Amino acid sequence: MATMVSVDVGAQSGRVALGRFDGETLSVAEIHRFPNVPVCVHGTLHWDALRLHDGILQGLRAAAREAGGRIDSVGVDTWGLDFALLDRAGRLVQNPVHHRDRRTDGAMEEVFARVPAQELYERTGIQLMSINSVFQLWSMAAAGDPALEVAETFLMMPDLFHYWLSGVKACEFTAATTSQCFDPRKGVWALDVLERLGVSSRLFPEVVPPGTVLGPVRDEVVEETRLQGAVVVAPASHDTGSAVAAVPFRHPGSAYISSGTWSLVGVEVAAPVIDDRTFSANLTNEGGVGGTFRLLRNVTGLWLLHECRRAWALEGREWEFAELVAMAEQAPPPRSFIDPNEPAFLPPGDMPARIREFCVRTGQEAPAEPAVVVRCVLESLALKYRQTIGLLDAATGVAPAEIHVVGGGAMNRPLCQWTADATGLPVIAGPVEAAEIGNLAVQAMALGELASLDEAREVVRNSFSPAVYEPHDRGPWEDAYGRFDALVQAPATRPEPLVGGRGVIEPAQR
Repeated sequence: MATMVSVDVGAQSGRVALGRFDGETLSVAEIHRFPNVPVCVHGTLHWDALRLHDGILQGLRAAAREAGGRIDSVGVDTWGLDFALLDRAGRLVQNPVHHRDRRTDGAMEEVFARVPAQELYERTGIQLMSINSVFQLWSMAAAGDPALEVAETFLMMPDLFHYWLSGVKACEFTAATTSQCFDPRKGVWALDVLERLGVSSRLFPEVVPPGTVLGPVRDEVVEETRLQGAVVVAPASHDTGSAVAAVPFRHPGSAYISSGTWSLVGVEVAAPVIDDRTFSANLTNEGGVGGTFRLLRNVTGLWLLHECRRAWALEGREWEFAELVAMAEQAPPPRSFIDPNEPAFLPPGDMPARIREFCVRTGQEAPAEPAVVVRCVLESLALKYRQTIGLLDAATGVAPAEIHVVGGGAMNRPLCQWTADATGLPVIAGPVEAAEIGNLAVQAMALGELASLDEAREVVRNSFSPAVYEPHDRGPWEDAYGRFDALVQAPATRPEPLVGGRGVIEPAQR
């Protein structure tokens, strides 16, 4: 029996889960949850990294008590893009800055003046988004930020927590690839590109593959948590990388949607797909487990609903997320659609008003009642998924046989059914806690309990039962897609400021 702990830190909360693998099935139990609240200081939006580390330590203590002190390993996954800087003594230079901070406003155009957009894409294979790490680093270099001047080590967010747990400074592959600072074809940092942007190559440490045993838990952490004998494993430390590792694919070439605050719509490929088609479609190539890559596109997801819910709560109309979804099921089909990737929907704010403004601006009827707004969002997401899967089909030449939905969206029954209806493909929904499951599965691989990613997915199939949604009532959806596609043209080389991983407000059901 292998006993492992996964730490999955999202943008609203972190979760610590205890996993046990008996050689055939994997069980997962959430042990501890802690909040993740960004903090704005002097106009800069930060992550509170020290508070997050304390939440991790509390969870590890609880896991050690639950397991009677017998823990074999621990691994952390988080969102992508954001990073920490350490000084020469290994101390945090400043709290990491949030990707939604306004420091990257205008950064893309300035970077492209030095490294043309297509060249940057050719070197990194990553979707052009203003919040990518490369644009954050450029904004610091251009401003002469003293934090960048004194820094000695760059670590992605999960790497920071692994360093605090193990004392080892290394960047894990799946998280590193999200930065747009990494060359996936050469398997190294794109240091020459970074030097052209004024970012020192000295910052970037070794990149290690998912499933690397970084080392034993540090003595001070053992004293704090009682994790005697445990090792720190770098899983697929980008949360979407862990989530996709847990997708129980039934047919090669099937699509997946890692659905939460953001929807990552993609397919798994054996090598990066970087060409004119993927550049024009603004598709991204993120590292996966076992030498795989995730060819995908970011689609704004349930962030839209959570911001709507927050706006209505400020007006005194409070609903649980599940209540809004139930209301949408009873609402009439919308006469209007939105583009979920509209840049105006990116920042926090009055999302219902922004949705109405989009509809008016595009000559559509503005949805007024909350139930209609929610249904408009969910159906627009389903149609956007169809459009995105079409881009992936064109890029790979492989039409998916079905769609796997993992994460919190797997519990959203109307979204899953409407996705099946909109695409004409069966939707396999689950597992919900895919990031934790994938994290644990990769740890089991590192411990020698599982031999391969295929074997890990077989364990997932044996351990968790998905829900299946078959497409029906296709006629109205064909008409709806025609209207949606005319309204929301598939992107050409239009960079969109979206996020890989998860955004500011993380739903309880991801």
